[in-house]
Amino acid sequence: MKKCDIGLVGLAVMGENLVMNMESKGFRVAVYNRTIEKVKSFVEGRAADKNIVGCYSIEELVANLAKPRKVFMMVKAGAPVDQLIEQLIPHLEEGDILIDGGNSHFPDTVRRTEYVESKGLLYVGCGVSGGEEGALNGPSMMPGGSPAAWEYVKPIFQGICAKVEDGAACCDWVGENGAGHFVKMVHNGIEYGDMQLICEAYQLMRDGLGMTPAEMHDVFAAWNKTELDSYLIEITRDILGYKDEKGETTVNYILDTAGQKGTGKWTAISALDEGVPLTLIGEAVFARCLSAQKPERVTASKVFPKEIPAFEGDKAAFIEAIRKALYASKIISYAQGYTLMRTAAKTYNWNLNYGGIALMWRGGCIIRSVFLGKIKEAYDKNPALENLLLDDYFAETMKTLVSSWREVVAYAVKAGIPMPAFSSALSYFDGYTTACLPANLLQAQRDYFGAHTYERIDQPRGQFFHTNWTGHGGSTASSTYNA
Repeated sequence: MKKCDIGLVGLAVMGENLVMNMESKGFRVAVYNRTIEKVKSFVEGRAADKNIVGCYSIEELVANLAKPRKVFMMVKAGAPVDQLIEQLIPHLEEGDILIDGGNSHFPDTVRRTEYVESKGLLYVGCGVSGGEEGALNGPSMMPGGSPAAWEYVKPIFQGICAKVEDGAACCDWVGENGAGHFVKMVHNGIEYGDMQLICEAYQLMRDGLGMTPAEMHDVFAAWNKTELDSYLIEITRDILGYKDEKGETTVNYILDTAGQKGTGKWTAISALDEGVPLTLIGEAVFARCLSAQKPERVTASKVFPKEIPAFEGDKAAFIEAIRKALYASKIISYAQGYTLMRTAAKTYNWNLNYGGIALMWRGGCIIRSVFLGKIKEAYDKNPALENLLLDDYFAETMKTLVSSWREVVAYAVKAGIPMPAFSSALSYFDGYTTACLPANLLQAQRDYFGAHTYERIDQPRGQFFHTNWTGHGGSTASSTYNA
């Protein structure tokens, strides 16, 4: 019997759909699941008469694979991945490849790559985005790990991933060890930001302009024909137009408490570790945390009642201002995300292709949008671009958006409508474009109470000074300095 091209462990929703996708592209797939009843029901049901081989043990799975063996692990992130690796290693030979397609935290992938390579095997940590539909029809895939593995998994990955208009695959090699999962983590952080921005635009229209879901449905439908054309704008349009069997708009009956699985939090923590101001995504994470405090918010709303004044201006003009503010904030979110990737690449010695990453995100994934094509162009033109805001296209675009952005944030502040992502993005923009920030005073404060020293504008960078501010503090300065 012909050996299988690849094996997959973990027949949950994503695993099943990836198997169906691989089989539909001409690959023969062996499958295994810890709960073997799932294997039986899958191969006798959805996978019946397909080029899919059901296996009922690790040994049987490995025995059915062509060399070098490739095992795609789709199990829950964390300890289950480590446990599965330990189960697989005794049955594999030098040069065989383990692939983790789950939402693993990138430091775990760094560690696992080193460990698996020490056993003579190759390791791939691959971010997979697009949900159930993407897994079946073409996800965005972000592989990293052992570079030698790429030539063996590339035909499969690029065969099953999403393709953009010119046929380019939304999958390419990202970098060594944890690079693939790091890029997927940043993708998820940007996803948090995009979703929060859309929700804030929705709340402005709902609470500030008194618009109905049907009216907002039409607005998002129109926005999806502009620079905001994207999957998330598209599904927001559909959600606002969806009615249940009673003719009621479903979104109106959904409790306003948001869940999260942790990848947005990881992105924010990573930004803190790297010293990168990822303010918008951080606010998006905190907005979900605040939403979860529903009982407290209800109590507080009675202690501090507010009445949002009726909007008296040109509603159509203000809706356009909201669109521009949303676009400006979105640019900031991606600018911050890319800055985080650039900084982490230096820390971990990754050679990331930033234009290629934008291409990977243009199709198949949750944040797919036309806008990503502009990011690819920016990094193709200047691979060393420090910040998206310094690219000619984005710089000129932002200049056309800023006044509307300020108008929208100012209105929300006056009306008492929370806009954490819109406003933090604007604050970042204002800070980034300010030549002289008040950190001179802050550094003086640090030197006053902790002798942390400071640099002077009339002396070369890298020379540090300490002032005896009180006259009795002495001249001894702190031995360390953190900018």
